[in-house]
Amino acid sequence: MKANKHLLLWSSLGTLAVLLWAAVQENFFRDWRLIQREIQARLPSAQADAFAIQLRQIVSRQVGTTDRCVSCHVGMTPGESGIESNRLYGRHADVVHDPASFGCTVCHGGQGRATDTADAHGAIPHWPERMLAKEYLFAGCGGCHTHLSVPNLAELEKGRARFEQADCLACHKVDGRGGTLRPGGAGGQEGPDLSRVGAYGYKVDWYELHLQQKKKATSGPWLSAFGELLESERTAMDEYLHSRVGAPGLLEAKGLFHTFGCRGCHKVGGVGGDDGPDLTAVGNKDPGQLNFAQVAGERTLANWLKQHFRSPASVVPGSVMPELGLTERQIDQLTLYVFSLRRRSYPEALWPKDRIRAERFGTREFATDGATLYGTFCAACHGPKGEGMRYPGFAAFPAIGNPDFLRLASDDFLREQIKRGRPGRRMPAWGAQEGGLKDGEIGRLVTYVRGLGGVAYEGDSRPRRWAQGDPAEGQRLYGEACASCHGERGEGKEGPALNNPVFLDLATDSYLFKTVQNGRAGTSMAPFGAGSSVRSTLTDAEISTVVVFIRSWEGKK
Repeated sequence: MKANKHLLLWSSLGTLAVLLWAAVQENFFRDWRLIQREIQARLPSAQADAFAIQLRQIVSRQVGTTDRCVSCHVGMTPGESGIESNRLYGRHADVVHDPASFGCTVCHGGQGRATDTADAHGAIPHWPERMLAKEYLFAGCGGCHTHLSVPNLAELEKGRARFEQADCLACHKVDGRGGTLRPGGAGGQEGPDLSRVGAYGYKVDWYELHLQQKKKATSGPWLSAFGELLESERTAMDEYLHSRVGAPGLLEAKGLFHTFGCRGCHKVGGVGGDDGPDLTAVGNKDPGQLNFAQVAGERTLANWLKQHFRSPASVVPGSVMPELGLTERQIDQLTLYVFSLRRRSYPEALWPKDRIRAERFGTREFATDGATLYGTFCAACHGPKGEGMRYPGFAAFPAIGNPDFLRLASDDFLREQIKRGRPGRRMPAWGAQEGGLKDGEIGRLVTYVRGLGGVAYEGDSRPRRWAQGDPAEGQRLYGEACASCHGERGEGKEGPALNNPVFLDLATDSYLFKTVQNGRAGTSMAPFGAGSSVRSTLTDAEISTVVVFIRSWEGKK
């Protein structure tokens, strides 16, 4: 009985101590209380007396969020003055949207209802979405927005360079740069800030209006800083201005995605290839569902993505994504873009216009000039300049910018090849598959590819099928001269697959004959019609016989 009394006494005292500690912790030592006391201590006495230490929150019924982030970031609470120039306690930076209307987590991520720092930032086990790091902050825009008609990075950089060369920063700010007077008061004036001009729009006749101002001026920046521009320069600058939407770095990251041919394998917003996973909402990935067995360092989505970009197969065993040889800067940019792919499920009444245009009317996220289309869909396999690509463990991809190829390939050949693809190979039928290319886009892509080689189609006056010879003799010659690269049955090895229904349908006998005869400069395809110390020269009749044997696969297929 005495032992039971002692057990009851000490367990009651222990429980009371735990409850007292919990009460003290809750009322005196919670993160938000400590932070608010520090804020109160920094305020002038009159403001400090009126400052209440209490939980604060923003409730947005529009998007269905309740965010208590402002219990620590008090200066960002509606009606609070905060402490000027303080990152933690001050006002929210000027942004397009009012944080009081949409809350914090809609853009920043994290756990909105939490009141402890680690919990609120999502830096705890099993919480699926960490707050975005500072370097990826503007990725939050992608939760709602779908930025449209973004060109590849080269085109964006061309417009940015021309914008700066034309001395536009003398009068205009862009993403915090420019718009300041120079030493001695020369060369500048305070013009409109263009950091969000792509979102708000601008006058299409801006150049003509600037010219009128220049003609009126007698001195100052209109004469010293503004000069005449070529139409091509104005077009490049317009591309750049359309990309200024108040999200520094984000559209450059998207432009980089449109440079490496990523959509050749991945769909985004329903457009792209099927070799890789759909990336439309990949920024929402839960790190707890990822395999970190081969990933060193933090178990965060950012760390996983970076190491995956460096070496895909080492992070995801069996991945068919090649190592692209990316720089650390490019890895950071692609990580930023992937974080922007974090679709939020909000009522359509709240969708911005760009998302409506993309998801309801099919407006492209990428620009549809030939260079951007090539960078978006083709560059990963065929090389940035059509030079072909070779990755460890993969068969070589054809050099479609090779002049010897383009002399023999008509525009119809190129167009139909893009439309119909290569069955059984990694080249999809872009004109037929869901999420593929439109006819006009394929036409611009053909024109761009033709320009890569800088040569015109030489034409062919002969019938499509004219070669003659003994197929058995052609098989023997093929085995001696061609099988080591193209495979005994034309299945492809070092060289491309010849036993392919689309290729055989599109390639004329002259195309096959001249390719064997003249080879392809800069590739392993040798000219078999010319003499060599390491192989036999094939006569025209023998080459014709080889063509007949290759044609025999059409019947076998």
